[in-house]
Amino acid sequence: MKKIIAFSVFSLAIGGTFSQKDTTVYEEIIIQRNRLEIPFSQATRNVDILTAEEIKKLPVRTVNELLAYVGGVDIRQRGPFGNQADISIDGGSFEQTLVLINGVKLLDAQTAHNMMNIPVPLEAIQQIEVLKGPAARVYGINALTGAINIVTKDSGSSFVAVNTYAGSSFQEKEDGDGDGIYGGGGIQLTGNFSTEKQNHLVSLSQDLYNGQRYNTAQSNTRLFYAGNHKVNKQHSLQWMGGYTYNDFGANGFYAAPGDINSNEIVETALFSVSSSHQFGRFKISPRISNRYNEDDYRYLGKDIDIARSKHYANALMAELNTSLETTIGDFGLGWESRFDEINSSNIGQHQRDNHGISAEYKGVFWRKLIASAGIYVNYNTDYDWQVYPGVDLAYRFTPHWKLSASAGSGQRIPSFTDLYLNQLPGNVGNPNIKPEDAWAYEANLRYSKKSLKVQVGYFYRSITDYIDWVRDLPTLPYSPVNIGENLVHGVSANVSQQFEIKNNHKLGYKISYNYLKPSYKAKEDIQSKYVLESLRNQLIVGLNYGYKDFSIQVTNRFIERELNDPYNLLSVRINYDIKSFSIYVDASNILNEKYVEAGAVPMPPSWFTLGVRYIWKK
Repeated sequence: MKKIIAFSVFSLAIGGTFSQKDTTVYEEIIIQRNRLEIPFSQATRNVDILTAEEIKKLPVRTVNELLAYVGGVDIRQRGPFGNQADISIDGGSFEQTLVLINGVKLLDAQTAHNMMNIPVPLEAIQQIEVLKGPAARVYGINALTGAINIVTKDSGSSFVAVNTYAGSSFQEKEDGDGDGIYGGGGIQLTGNFSTEKQNHLVSLSQDLYNGQRYNTAQSNTRLFYAGNHKVNKQHSLQWMGGYTYNDFGANGFYAAPGDINSNEIVETALFSVSSSHQFGRFKISPRISNRYNEDDYRYLGKDIDIARSKHYANALMAELNTSLETTIGDFGLGWESRFDEINSSNIGQHQRDNHGISAEYKGVFWRKLIASAGIYVNYNTDYDWQVYPGVDLAYRFTPHWKLSASAGSGQRIPSFTDLYLNQLPGNVGNPNIKPEDAWAYEANLRYSKKSLKVQVGYFYRSITDYIDWVRDLPTLPYSPVNIGENLVHGVSANVSQQFEIKNNHKLGYKISYNYLKPSYKAKEDIQSKYVLESLRNQLIVGLNYGYKDFSIQVTNRFIERELNDPYNLLSVRINYDIKSFSIYVDASNILNEKYVEAGAVPMPPSWFTLGVRYIWKK
């Protein structure tokens, strides 16, 4: 670890001796928000962007694995290899982060455990935007600590990509889990068919693993389609559909050690239709979307007659977003309605509606000061009216230096699991809990010149009526309560640079560090699960080297959570291109660390993968 950091600092110090080429021009990237789309150079919030070029360098095959390499983002996997994961931003809980695909929200009213059932393969992604801090005025409810928007490719040349891979830990299977060694693999097929007026993106992927320890085998199927049609320069249509089917052994996922033989099947379907219409400087975009999820959990595995939980959840969403460009700035106005319902064996049958109106303004003053302000007014049939304002400022001292500050609010509405779960003797919901409300304040300083990018920042967040599952005695079931006020101080720093050396040699690095100090003010002396699991230190150091058709990326992730032992995850990807083919080797957890990210699920030991990728371009 020390050698990696020292080498990165050394590379920074000698940067002036090489000719620099910025392979990722962030200043030209447009942040795809639902109302006011803005260039990255004019962003007034703390936004990280992962481009398709950066994604190719990392030793990952799914979105779940990919997001673990973003500073401040905490991925806690129960099922590795993209099977099941919880996601949080800047020390929040997994229920406080919102994930979107092309602006369509993946909220799951049953539980956010299912929100990461994402059908999009990496080959189909144009960029991933990570907005940190309360984002209610931008994305509505449940974006309390931030939001992640996955933007898929929607234009450009036609291509067909095939990515197939296989890997193993080369460890013998445990007793009772069959013969042989643990391993598996998959295939991803992606096609983009583009004409002057139409674009169709289609993908199919299948992953099969016999597990990485007893009863962790999995079968994951993903389908995705996104299309658009440009009627003319002013009018266009967009549509999208996705489906995931995950069947996996859930040993230790929720109720260890009694659930050693448990099994779970999760199916998710997503559909969206939208359009965009430009009338001079006025733009209007309506959208209708639907997300349906089935969750079948079998505590005793093959015995499905008892201890079985079945959940059917659906969310129908309607939106209308508008924007107007004027000489005094840009104005955005939006409306959305969401209709949630669930039918569950241990939650019951419930429904609720949510309606929100948002207004936003962005202006540039004296060519250096960028101001953005907005408000989100929300009505929920269970919790009545709430109002969430926010304001952001950014000032460019020079073309290379930018200082930004923001103050914003957000909300997290309890899930149906929080409210109504009846799972005696383990867990019981509480229909009397209230939504979480948050205020956060942050400041960031950024420097960007050629390929050198530096960012340092600080934030403070206060969440009132924080929801946590607690119990007074070991003999009693866990139940959620509004435990009190949750406070978090956070510091972040990032630096990255790419060098292009003579004779086709390329060298680059990226370092990200996040420090979080969480605490809470409770009415009673009750230990919070949040404090036990919260991220405290996160250091991600990555080095990449390339020569002609050869490249290598080495990354180390240092993770320390509250009251848990820290661990290092060292990984490497070696890639060699031969015309339209790429052959790559991935090695993850090279140090063979023993660690747990969520629940009582030990994560895989050292794992090695061999893959072949073929891409045909028209």
